[in-house]
Amino acid sequence: MNSLGKIDLNLFVVLEAIFTEGNITQASKSLNLTQPAVSHALARLRQLLNDPLFVRDGHKMVPTALTRQLIGPVRAGLREMTGVLSQLDDFDPTTSRRHFRIGLRHTIESTIFPSLATLICNEAPGVEISTHHHDRETIQSALAAGEFDVVIDILVSSAPDIPLRRLYGGKLVVIARKDHPVLREPWGLEAYLAQDHILASSRKSALGYEDQALQEIGRKRRIRVRCQGQWTASRLVASSDMLFTLPERFAETVGRQLGNQILPFPLDVPAAHLFLYWHSSAENDPANRWLREKITQLYGAEG
Repeated sequence: MNSLGKIDLNLFVVLEAIFTEGNITQASKSLNLTQPAVSHALARLRQLLNDPLFVRDGHKMVPTALTRQLIGPVRAGLREMTGVLSQLDDFDPTTSRRHFRIGLRHTIESTIFPSLATLICNEAPGVEISTHHHDRETIQSALAAGEFDVVIDILVSSAPDIPLRRLYGGKLVVIARKDHPVLREPWGLEAYLAQDHILASSRKSALGYEDQALQEIGRKRRIRVRCQGQWTASRLVASSDMLFTLPERFAETVGRQLGNQILPFPLDVPAAHLFLYWHSSAENDPANRWLREKITQLYGAEG
């Protein structure tokens, strides 16, 4: 292996871009370089590291084992350097070409992302923003490696280098289609449990927050359908007799658009909050701080 002193560190910028974009064409666009320049840089790094780094599979560049081993430390190093350099200048959303990557699970993407993307696109016309599914077990390592700028999720175990901020938390409500028979009956726990239910979750078998509340009093509801998103669940409600339980703010957003009616959740349970996570190395990064402020502007905790 060659010593680091013999390697142009800019080559690792190219490595990360190819890994992220999946091909040389898109990597060259993201770096604002020509394709021959990116190919030449890759060839130099291949020679220096004595490894192909990527193998072509159709239009995609598939990373080798060495590249997969390198990408975490490379991203972490680039992120640290970007953070240091970014602090030398203020972030100007009107001129920035930054690409923000947000960790956001499918369950809540349809209810959170549209408003956030609209706000950012309006205030930062040159900025790109994308969402990516994340695993809760690897939030810390993903943020440290620069895979995400921020993550939005429920409260999960955190770490000293992962600050978090509480976002909006609303009481649970239940939505039912317009003219659902349950709307003509006395509403309460027994009426709720007598119906079929939809659960929106990215997990294969875990129960929802509402199911945990029911378990505490020794009751259980009948889940007929599991899906990954609240919008999908709300559409299923609009065309069936199934009920869907979700936070009130999101019910107002997605439920009423489809004509669904909102009912109170029949148990008194604490509000379920979302949380915003980022890596401590980005704490003083003006761009990351701006993004956090925009998210808080839309979904900050009340009070």
